[in-house]
Parts: sequence; C-alpha cells; structure tokens
Amino acid sequence: MSFFNDWAMRAMRLAEPETAHRLAIRALASGLAPTLPPPPSGLATEAFGRRLASPLGIAAGLDKGGEAMAPLLRMGVSFLEIGAVTPKPQPGNPKPRLFRLPQDRAVINRFGFNSEGHAVVAERLRRFRRHSRQADGVVGVNLGVNKDSQNPLADYVAGVQAFAANADFVTINVSSPNTAGLRDLQQEETLHAIVEAARTARDAVNQDCRLMVKLAPDLGDEAAASLVRLLASTGAVDGWIVSNTTIARPPTLKSPNARETGGLSGPPVFERSTALVRLVRQESRGALIIGVGGIDSGAAAYAKIRAGASLLQLYTALIYDGPQLIRRIEKELLDLLERDGFRSVEDASAAGQK
Repeated sequence: MSFFNDWAMRAMRLAEPETAHRLAIRALASGLAPTLPPPPSGLATEAFGRRLASPLGIAAGLDKGGEAMAPLLRMGVSFLEIGAVTPKPQPGNPKPRLFRLPQDRAVINRFGFNSEGHAVVAERLRRFRRHSRQADGVVGVNLGVNKDSQNPLADYVAGVQAFAANADFVTINVSSPNTAGLRDLQQEETLHAIVEAARTARDAVNQDCRLMVKLAPDLGDEAAASLVRLLASTGAVDGWIVSNTTIARPPTLKSPNARETGGLSGPPVFERSTALVRLVRQESRGALIIGVGGIDSGAAAYAKIRAGASLLQLYTALIYDGPQLIRRIEKELLDLLERDGFRSVEDASAAGQK
C-alpha cells in the first residue's frame, strides 16, 4: 500500500493533472492498488438490495471507462460509480481541462463527457461481472449524452439498455456543467419525460437495477424541491445523487486556478451540497440518497448522513490524501456514530440533522 500511495501521490503532485489521473488509473488496472482490510462491522448498511460493508463509495469521474473496477473496490469502498459514459465515443473538451486548487484542496474540471462509448465500457462491465462475486461490491454507471446529440432522451434510454443488465444502478446525469445545454434538462417536464422513458427501458431489461438522478448544487431550493416532489410523487426514480460539481466560485478560494471555467469540487461545495441533501431528504419520500461533495473526513461524512444521506461518495479528497483516506474516514465516522448513540448508519440518517 505504501508503494502505491507514494507513487500515486508523487504523480498527482508533479505531473499535469489529467496525465496524473491516467497514470493512476493505469497503475490501478495493472494491479498496483492496495487491498485494505474490511471496514469496521458497525458501518454495515443496506442499499441496492444488498448488505454493504460501509456507506463509502467512489464517485463517477474517477474511473470513467470502467478500467479499474475490481482494484478500486479492493481499496475498501463498498460501491463504485463508473462513467459518465456517452452512446458514441467522443473526445470531450479541449485540454487542459483539469485543474488542481491545492490551497483549497479542490479541483476544477471541464472534461465535457470524454468517453469511449457504450459498447466499449459495457463490455468491460460484462467481463467484470463474469469474473466477480456478488460480494465484490456494487457498481453503477453514470449516463451522459453526446455533445452533438439531437435527442438526449434517446441517449439516456440507450444507456439504460446498454448497462442495466449488469449494473446495480444507472444514473441520469443532467447536472454536469461541462456540456452545453445539459443542465436545461433539469426542467421538470423534460426530466420527467427522460426518467419515465429510462424507467420503462430499465424495467424491460432488469428491474433490480436502480434508477438514480444526479442533481446540480446550483439549483435553487425552490426549483430543486419542486423537481424532487414531482418525481417522488410518480415513483419515477429510486434515488438521488446529491450533488454534482458547481459553477459557483466562493470568494474564499485562494488558489491561482480558481477562475478556470468548469465544475468545482471538494470542500468549497460541501456546505451547499449538504444543504441540498437535507432538502432532497425532506421532499423525496424516503428515496435513497447518495451524498457527495467535499467529504474529506469522518466529520464531513457524518454531516452528510445526519442531513439524510444513506451512502457517500468520495473523489476529490482521494486526489490529495490517497487511499488511506478511506479507512481514516471510516474510523472517524464510527467514533461519531458511537458517541451519539447510533447503532447504525441507517439510524443516524433517519434521525435527521440536529
């Protein structure tokens, strides 16, 4: 584990950010990932019809093409979301498109759904399923649309058809800020039509595959509440991922790259994404909520859970702290649960934010 951490962290610090990202994924896929011991038993939780060893997972964007699914799951998380994946291969936005903000422990990206396409990634997921056990972890797929798409609804349906047979969940990503017009799909009527079509496609392939929607933190409270109420009232989605990156730039940012365009992730989005978790919990009629955005400690993880999240996703903090972050968060989280008398993550999430 120390070799991987030393090598990966050195690459992250010295190499151009996207090059470092590719090197890290290749190292993982080549077998250089650490294998961590099981998490503390007190963190086990139920989700996706499975018993997960802990609520921690890895967010979409780290392993876009599903190249290192098994190694990432061996690092101690209970679930992984690959993608975003688009129907046809596309290069994404021009480089450079990934920027570190080290003074803020944050990242800005404007990848623009660079993707190898459904066919390539779906085949990797099929191979993973053939060679893995159920206990190897939950895998979901984040679905995007092609930049030149004339029919986004058809792109999402195609994604469900390509992945639902082998994925534990699929995510309708209408919240990335890096594809022109994508966030317009969060309009109520538009998103409702997309989700209903996606659900019909899912039901025809695999009803056990959960259908998730990923929201933008830049949605206003009223718009977000109305949207969640609408989809909750129809039973159209199984859960929500809250939230994506933000186009906002808090005045507290210190790093030279702070004014780069794209989606900002890390601690600067923590407060807003956590508030949005709380709002979605109030409006979603008990749907599964995955909290993501600025989780870099047990305290941050606990705050998301107390706001109503049942599961959590990591990404940006892994860039700065490496895989050892996973066990540190789990230990700190378990200590906080025990301090407040909660027997499980489910109990703390259901109790609500004090």
